[in-house]
Amino acid sequence: MPASPSIATPARGAAAPTRILLADDHALVRRGVRLILDGEPDLTVVAEAGDGAEAIEMARSEQPDLVILDIAMPRLTGLQAARELSRVMPGLRILMLTMYDNEQYFFEALKAGAAGYVLKSVADRDLVEACRAAMRDEPFLYPGAVTALIRNFLARAKDGEDLPARAITEREEEILKLVAEGNTSKEIAELLVISVKTVERHRANLLQKLGLRDRLELTRYAIRAGLIEP
Repeated sequence: MPASPSIATPARGAAAPTRILLADDHALVRRGVRLILDGEPDLTVVAEAGDGAEAIEMARSEQPDLVILDIAMPRLTGLQAARELSRVMPGLRILMLTMYDNEQYFFEALKAGAAGYVLKSVADRDLVEACRAAMRDEPFLYPGAVTALIRNFLARAKDGEDLPARAITEREEEILKLVAEGNTSKEIAELLVISVKTVERHRANLLQKLGLRDRLELTRYAIRAGLIEP
């Protein structure tokens, strides 16, 4: 009697691939990054999001192991989404994937709970290793970020100073971003589930704190702060 053909089965004890949520407001970027990640046997993209708010919703519904966030996105930035995800899903690993080689964003990303900071310009080289490092609970820092950390540590040791405090609160940052994106007070109130009066109060506080006069100046500030793209 001829032997029956063998059937390939997964290796016993083989770990399941890392389930990844990818958030970027540019579909072409998501497609390119997905090709990089899905080409690895231990990584798989299970969901995509086009902005920070959608990333939070998708993370709650899909329960990924790792989320990769762009910094500059509509509604909520990657940094804002990272803060919220770190709060509501503390076991979730977070990576920032960004075009900004910027020390301010880098330190904000670390404070927001990110395990790594990867530049889009070298994503094909660094992103896979960053994902694996995050899943090992190890930080991933590109060379320029390491230099920034060392310089910051030495400066703080010399001067005895902490990192500068945030100029505005997280809620004010949310309001600022939505104002700069052209939303009315009523639209902002509906998005954030607060009253119009509360929105107006936050906007007045922003103008006073930042020494600005109107929506145009708030928008310029939001661009400089990386909350929206010019």
